Amino acid sequence: MLNFVLRRTFYCLLIVAGVVMLTFALFNIGAGDPAAAVLGKNAGADEIDALRRELGADLPLFYGRECRSEAFAAFTAAPGHPRRQVELHRNFASGPLRARIKFADGGQEVREVPPETAVFRTGTPEGPAIAEVSFFRLQENPFNSQFLRSLGEIVRFRSTFPYVEFFNFGNTISTREPVKEILKRGIGPSCLLMFPIFFGEMLCGIALALIAVAFRNRWPDRLLVLAAVAGMSISYLVVIIFAQWLLGYYLEWFPVWGFDGPASLGLPVTVGIICGIGGNLRFYRTVFSDELGREYLRTAIAKGASPFRVYGRHLLRNAAVQIITRTSATLPFLFTGSLLLESFFGIPGLGFTGIDALYNSDIQLLKALVVLSALLFVAVNLLADLAYAWADPRIRME
Repeated sequence: MLNFVLRRTFYCLLIVAGVVMLTFALFNIGAGDPAAAVLGKNAGADEIDALRRELGADLPLFYGRECRSEAFAAFTAAPGHPRRQVELHRNFASGPLRARIKFADGGQEVREVPPETAVFRTGTPEGPAIAEVSFFRLQENPFNSQFLRSLGEIVRFRSTFPYVEFFNFGNTISTREPVKEILKRGIGPSCLLMFPIFFGEMLCGIALALIAVAFRNRWPDRLLVLAAVAGMSISYLVVIIFAQWLLGYYLEWFPVWGFDGPASLGLPVTVGIICGIGGNLRFYRTVFSDELGREYLRTAIAKGASPFRVYGRHLLRNAAVQIITRTSATLPFLFTGSLLLESFFGIPGLGFTGIDALYNSDIQLLKALVVLSALLFVAVNLLADLAYAWADPRIRME
């Protein structure tokens, strides 16, 4: 068993590494310049340069000594309108820089720019047309890159105790608050919301599915299946709005907005359970119906075994693997599914935090949420693999 756990843990680490690589590609390569997205068009060059250096967005992607700088007004020619001479003025004081000049004919020139240079001039009237001029500051360690910085956000070695630091995503861009503090503050409300929904819809789905198969092909079964299909067909958003109007505004049974502790979660938990019962009922009914057709259960029924023994002991026990599979696939997505509930009910959980980070283009917080979701997914699947052997002794951990 120990070998199985170690091997599965190694596979989980590979999955997390793949998520880190994908996150790096999305946020560092595909997302463009984070400083421009956060600060907007009217930000000063010194503000953009400072934010890039803080986020590491000025570093080379994988390897190099050149770090992008806004110390000079960079030049990029409009399509079809290149210039032969360019004069660029310094935006703020800096150390020595390197200017990279690209020409329209594909050529390139590199020039060193001393710190005292206030105006940078390049090109001649007879020379090739200039397509782009960009400036870089030089760093001593060429391995200091955006990729290495992304890995350092996951795990980082330190010279002081405890010598290893995990999941340090720095500060948020919008509020300058440590990302760890925001995650700690949001995980509590999310757990208080999601765990009751998870257990409620699972237990209600199993109980109703047992009732359906006990009255299979009779009116209780048909009524439950009809209700399940109807519930699955109605949009989550429609249920939220209708429940807020009926149970919140009209009947005044629940508060509609805000989080004052577990007491304020009654309505969103009720909505979450109602929206999740339909899918669970259909799934478990199918599993239980297939299990009832097996020979050992037909024999037990023919021998006059009590319904409690048939359904409670034999049926549920032998369907445990399918139940574990269903719950392990559902639990990680409950946190992502909490986006609507937390947004419409004003619950400051991880889903609400993710929406807020998306609106504010807070890349650091978004990266942390993506990695947290990946860790939750692999942890739940590892526990599910261990639970399979507990539920069915025929499954060997090899």
